[in-house]
Formats: sequence, structure tokens, C-alpha cells
Amino acid sequence: MTRAAGLDALAAFLSGPGADYASARNTDRGRGAPPTTSALSPYLRRRLLTEEEVARAALRAFGERGADKFVSEVFWRTYFKGHLETHPEAWSRYRAGRDAAQARLAAEPGLRRTHERAVAGRTGIDGFDDWAVQLVEEGWLHNHARMWFASIWIFTLRLPWELGAAFFLRHLVDGDPASNTLSWRWVAGLHTRGKPYLARRDNIRAFTDGRHDPAGLDEGAAALDEAMPPPEVPLAPAEPAPDGPVALLLHLDDLHPETLPLGAARVVRVGGLIASAEEANERVRAADAAAMADALARAGAQFRCPAEAVRGGWAGELPVVTAWAPVGPSAEALPAGCRRIRRDWDERAWPLSNRGFSRLRSAIPRLMGGG
Repeated sequence: MTRAAGLDALAAFLSGPGADYASARNTDRGRGAPPTTSALSPYLRRRLLTEEEVARAALRAFGERGADKFVSEVFWRTYFKGHLETHPEAWSRYRAGRDAAQARLAAEPGLRRTHERAVAGRTGIDGFDDWAVQLVEEGWLHNHARMWFASIWIFTLRLPWELGAAFFLRHLVDGDPASNTLSWRWVAGLHTRGKPYLARRDNIRAFTDGRHDPAGLDEGAAALDEAMPPPEVPLAPAEPAPDGPVALLLHLDDLHPETLPLGAARVVRVGGLIASAEEANERVRAADAAAMADALARAGAQFRCPAEAVRGGWAGELPVVTAWAPVGPSAEALPAGCRRIRRDWDERAWPLSNRGFSRLRSAIPRLMGGG
């Protein structure tokens, strides 16, 4: 998991499936087949590649019209981060709901059996079982398959959505707190209230090229409900980096230190803080560790200073600067007193992400023209 590997994957996408992305991206051709999506999300999730550089690379390769759908999908990632920043209770509710649902597993044998069959891929539902096995074995699912899987989990199997979101965070190598939490809420009909995403047999059959034809899906289920949606809070302001020598703290939500807006700060020490999701399995944690090692090596070369894992007293008396950590494990693990700087991309896009996606979507031409 390195930036160099991410750049290679980006080049492969631009020279290959990128040209057909708009028409082919919803088709899941199955394990072992060439991807119809970019497969860049493991690198974007850790910002080994930034959303901005990927979107601009697509614009250069395909032009504004040819890149429109892909750039829009990149902005969905930015939108989810900005939305969770302004609705952080969605994250705390997920974790509280996950814990409550896990307690139910211990107390309700029927629910426990259904859950065990679901995560083992033994429900008998065509497609769903294959995706469960693929997720566990590969740490990956096509985006359309993730939507079908979540919908079947919630509306056909009647399992708590928080357990499904935790299952994804446990196994997905690209598992992102914002995208994962809000995507599951969107499927459930909680993010866009009253409008669930319902997996349909004909849709699955069409977009798996006939490989899967699941019977017995609940295609008329009502959305889940909650008494009140997570309240909106103001976007917290960023802090400029101070002039002079600083210690730079890296975390898993931004591993591209070469392009951070550091102003007149002079980095003389770099530390790496790994805060994987508590659900994450060994594959995910290994990817996190490899990505951090790569970022520390690049940062040490960039700033010509020591770069190592954070240990007690690593920064000495230096002021500590860090990239903005969105709501999630990295933000929770940051030491007190860090100066949190924010990229211009986030500074301009996140304030437009506090409601539905359409507001941000309409601003994409202006945002892309601004840099």
C-alpha cells in the first residue's frame, strides 16, 4: 500500500477502463474480471492519492464531458467526509447502535443464527453469499455489490444495519468511516429520509451479466426510521501552521505530506500515528501500517528530517501540526494541542456538504476551476 502503487493504479485506470467508466461502472463482472471502476479507493481513503489530483488527472485525460461521471463519484467521497464533519452524531450513533446490536446477538438466538449465516455466506441468497465470501477473502467488493449487499442485509435478512457497517469496516481494505457509515445510512433510508435503496432481482441480474438471479428479496420494504436525524453542527475552523520549526504528525486520513498547506512552517520532525478502525482485521491493519511506512519514508525524504512512529515525547518542545482528521478513529486519537490544518479542497467543498449531495454536485465546475 504505497503512493507509487496508487499512481500506477491511476495510470492503469486512465489508460484502460476510465474511458468507459460512465457506461460500465455499475456492472460487476465478478471475481478475477477486469474492474469496471477505478479501484483507487484504498489509496484515496488514506490520501496516498488525493481526491483533487485524481479528479484533475481524469479531466486532463478525458475532458470535462468524458470525466463528468467519474469526477462526480470522487466528489461523493468528499461529500461524505464533509457531511460527517457537520453531523458527527451519525458516527457516534453508529457505534452505539453497533454495540447494542452486538448485545442483541448474545441475547437473541434467532438473530445470532441469521447473522452467522450472513457473514459466512450461507444464507442461500444468490449473489449475497458470493459477496460475503469475496469480502472476507479479498477485502473488496464492487461498489454496486456493496449497495445490493447492504440492502439485502437490512431489508431481506432484517439484520441491524450497524452490524453490516461493522462487517464492512472489519474487512474492507478501503473502509472509510464517513463513506461507510453514511452509505449504509443511505441504503437504509436514513440519510435521505424515507428513501431506501432496495436491491431488485432484475437489477442484480442485469448488472452481473446474468451471473446472479436472487429470488425472495423484499423489494417493497419501507425505510428504516429514527426519531430525529443527527443534528447539524458548524464546521470547525482550521488553524494555520505557525512560522518556524514544527513537528508534523501524520495519520491514516492524510498520507500525502508533500502537498499539505504548511505555509512558512519548517518541518524538522515527522511522526506517524496509526489509529485503525477498532473493527479492522489483520489485512486492513497491515495495509494501514504499510501506507504509514511509505508516507513516513516520503516525508523524511521531502523534509530531510527524522520520520518515525509516534512515541512518547517524540515532538519535544516543538509545536505539532497535523492535517485535518475527519470524524473517525484518527481524529479521536490525535493528541491535545495539535494545530489542525485543512486542504483548500476540503475548505471549499465541505461547507457545501452539510445537506444533500446536489448542492455540492452543482458546484463541481466552479470548484474544479478554482485550482
